[in-house]
Amino acid sequence: MGRNTEIVRKLFDAFSHRDADALLAVADPDIVFIPPTGRLAGRDEPYRGHEGLRTYLADVARVWQELRSEPDEYIELDDRVLCTGRVYAWGIGRVIDAPAGWVWRLRDGLVVEGRVYETRRAAYEAVGMAWPPRPPLP
Repeated sequence: MGRNTEIVRKLFDAFSHRDADALLAVADPDIVFIPPTGRLAGRDEPYRGHEGLRTYLADVARVWQELRSEPDEYIELDDRVLCTGRVYAWGIGRVIDAPAGWVWRLRDGLVVEGRVYETRRAAYEAVGMAWPPRPPLP
């Protein structure tokens, strides 16, 4: 596992525990984060900077009774980490149990950009990789 993957794992752990301090420790002060929760919370703009991440956590608490992101695949691509897995959420009359993808860009050991995709395919295509993934050759 590469260094960027380790940082992204810490990020997911911080999100799952709603631990703002741990989240900010791995996020660049100018981070840009684009999750679907923003639309549900009535936002048109990405969450920006550390204050944006705090706002995101507050929006999650307001919109969802529970929200779990469970990546099961991490692929390092230079300064980016592609993750795929599932999202489980319930609240505001919605229940979600769906595949998802995430693309994180890092610089100097910090996450500078993150985007959540509502399908694995969309995440793969966002980084220019073929879908479906090809199994490794024997």
